[in-house]
Amino acid sequence: MDNFALNRYLGTWYEIARLDHSFERGLTNVTAEYSLRDDGGVRVVNRGYSKEKGAWESAEGKAYFVGDPTIAHLKVSFFGPFYGSYIVFDLDKEYRYAMVAGPSRSYLWLLARKPEVDAQTRQAFLARAAELGFDTSRILFVSQDPVSSPSP
Repeated sequence: MDNFALNRYLGTWYEIARLDHSFERGLTNVTAEYSLRDDGGVRVVNRGYSKEKGAWESAEGKAYFVGDPTIAHLKVSFFGPFYGSYIVFDLDKEYRYAMVAGPSRSYLWLLARKPEVDAQTRQAFLARAAELGFDTSRILFVSQDPVSSPSP
């Protein structure tokens, strides 16, 4: 994505769908919170609820633009000096939903400003993911139903 405006992207996003992977496996009610860091980077806080553990889990990371800050390609790290790509490849004009990929076709997310999206947005996500070569049969739609455990 070009013409990316970080200040519009900051704030809370709900994870609507993902390709499942070990660091989010079993989590529901997943959110990502983006805010500015003092060093010019982006603070990333991912949270989700583990029904198995009956508890909220969170991970804090940092992200920096790979090049031009108007191009939505960042590098993100949750584990020390190791960074992976964070690429926003589709974003609506109002910044209500974002389609995000990682460093390979093993990482894919649909994020939204609200806990749910309409069927048209879901279908557009699946079609775009298939067009880009992602295995859409492995996409997991994430429950955002309220949990009885207190928030983090």
